[in-house]
Amino acid sequence: MIRRTARLAAAATVAITSIIVVVAGPAEVSQAAATPAPGPITAPVMGWNSWNRFGCNIDENLIRATADAMVSTGLRDSGYTYVNIDDCWMASTRDAQGRLRPDPVRFPGGIAALADYVHARGLKLGIYSSAGTATCQGLPASLDHETVDAQTWASWGVDLLKYDNCNNQGRPALQRYKAMGDALKATGRHIVYSICNWGDDEPWVFGPNVGGSYWRTTGDISDNWGSVTSLLDQQAGLEPFARRGYYNDPDMLEVGNGGLTADENVAHFSLWSLLSAPLLLGNDLRSVSASTLAILRNPDVLAVNQDWAGSQGRRVADTGDQEVWAKPMSDGSVAAVLFNRGGAATTVSTSAAALGLGGSSSYAVRNLWTAGTATTTGTISATVPAHGVAMVRVTRAGTLAAPPASGTLQVSDLPWLASSNGWGPVERDRANGEQAAGDGGTLSVGGTTFAKGIGAHADSAVHVYLGRACSTFTAQVGVDGEVGANGSVRFAVYGDGRLLGYTAVKTGGQAPTRLTVSTGGYLTLELRVADARTNGIQYDHADWGAPTLVCGTAGAGSFVSDRTWGTATNGWGPVERDASNGEQPAADGSVLTVGGVAYPKGVGAHAASDLTVPLGGACSRFTAVAGLDAEVGTSSTGVTFSVLGDGVTLWTSPTVTAGAPVAVDVSVAGRTNLRLVVGGAGSIDYDHADWADARLIC
Repeated sequence: MIRRTARLAAAATVAITSIIVVVAGPAEVSQAAATPAPGPITAPVMGWNSWNRFGCNIDENLIRATADAMVSTGLRDSGYTYVNIDDCWMASTRDAQGRLRPDPVRFPGGIAALADYVHARGLKLGIYSSAGTATCQGLPASLDHETVDAQTWASWGVDLLKYDNCNNQGRPALQRYKAMGDALKATGRHIVYSICNWGDDEPWVFGPNVGGSYWRTTGDISDNWGSVTSLLDQQAGLEPFARRGYYNDPDMLEVGNGGLTADENVAHFSLWSLLSAPLLLGNDLRSVSASTLAILRNPDVLAVNQDWAGSQGRRVADTGDQEVWAKPMSDGSVAAVLFNRGGAATTVSTSAAALGLGGSSSYAVRNLWTAGTATTTGTISATVPAHGVAMVRVTRAGTLAAPPASGTLQVSDLPWLASSNGWGPVERDRANGEQAAGDGGTLSVGGTTFAKGIGAHADSAVHVYLGRACSTFTAQVGVDGEVGANGSVRFAVYGDGRLLGYTAVKTGGQAPTRLTVSTGGYLTLELRVADARTNGIQYDHADWGAPTLVCGTAGAGSFVSDRTWGTATNGWGPVERDASNGEQPAADGSVLTVGGVAYPKGVGAHAASDLTVPLGGACSRFTAVAGLDAEVGTSSTGVTFSVLGDGVTLWTSPTVTAGAPVAVDVSVAGRTNLRLVVGGAGSIDYDHADWADARLIC
């Protein structure tokens, strides 16, 4: 298999749909198999970091006192468990063996003893270095010393590494951060890997592939309102790149440091919590006020941060000084922040439908800061102070609407729960055009025209009620020809707020991309067009060509990757959950990506593969998008996909080649066991095959 690994490593240097793929060489594969990989973290990290308040003015007494304060204030019991030492902990030179050593004046007892002290209090210790020749403060860093430094930190009992980007010598970020990720894995110790790349080189793309747990999306935060809002603005459009265990990081918290008002502190904390961001305190915990503790320990807000239901919080409305941000919760509710950026108190409003909760006759609303409760038929509104927020959790509490009729339906013919658009109204069966309603021409993407569809303009959203009765959605998406070569957008589809699939950046003149997702079991569907964060929203005229729903099969939905599996065999490495096949070790794949669309959920396989999923006769349909993963480019000769129920072949694909996935929608009614089989169409080299968005209606 070494021959094949070398060939795959060569093939994977091709960039496919903006997803960067990293494949280990033979020696790396052997090492990775010999030592356990840390694996993804279970929720966003919570803890404290020394930099925001203390900079280089740190020593072991401060760290010990902070650890004690995290216990005595109840912060540890609220979930804050990491005590992270930032820059300036190290001596100005390495020791005779080439190892980093702690500053003998600041940390005379050593880091290992400090880790023991922190661990004894039920906490974890984090440390800092840079992927350069020196840290940001000019002290020794880890570029070309990755192996020895990772081993040193592991021997000290370190639990987290914050890895900065200073003095990087212009070397590629992917190369530098992968070297440290590999070194951390090789220690065999679970060390959380925080990539502090400041948003350069798109760490949200390469971060998961180099072992990162979370990654900075911005420059440094400062203790003022302008900095907080600037960093918040930079999060819009990054939501597709967060998934369970891997998170975007808009930098640490400034709550309690004195530069923000009381309302600004609440807003900052609420929004970072909704973003599923790491919650790393940056204030002096030895003298923390009761009012600051009341913010940091709010259990309802912390629960929003730690919960994962398929999407981080994202901006769903922006009318200038008033914004609405929302995040789905695993119990079916939605957490929302009504945000007032303006200088005077004002009313901020939204609707349950715009939050992704349409289709109910009434809703229960709970304010997470006041604990007040209310009911509404759909309107959600609050008076919000200047630079403040109202944070609520909204739950369906009434009678559900009837589902759409059975059949193959065009979304442009259906009633919509809500819609919003970046320029003029969302248009039915015509392009966006200009500001006036109905002023667009024929929908046209890359020379292909569509009689039916939706003409939108980033940022845009269309919400449609499904009533748990539709199995699949598909559309041909791209930038409309009316803007020529201009425009750059990303298309995404959400089911009950959960991200189901998203495209690479689409620009003017490109051919349409077929976007297909499984919709079984969802009450609502959201079709979203986001700015691609390249040049603003000018000319971002985006088309959903022939957006089609197949409806008629009602029931609850579940992902195959979340269910218990029976037997699983694979041609190369293990069958993977919610990741591509990758290489030989477990959990080394990337986001499932087929046909220019990325899918957070699914099964990554390699021919010849055979996966059994017990059904117990309780499920009616199986749906998926089956195709070759982008990580192998065009190297595969093709694969076949087959769905079997109790040994009977229910469906078999033709030979599937790169860039041409097929939609799967198969009845499994009455079947006890489901088998998903992948076969080769010749040599099985590079046959990385995805059952993307694989879902059952039961």
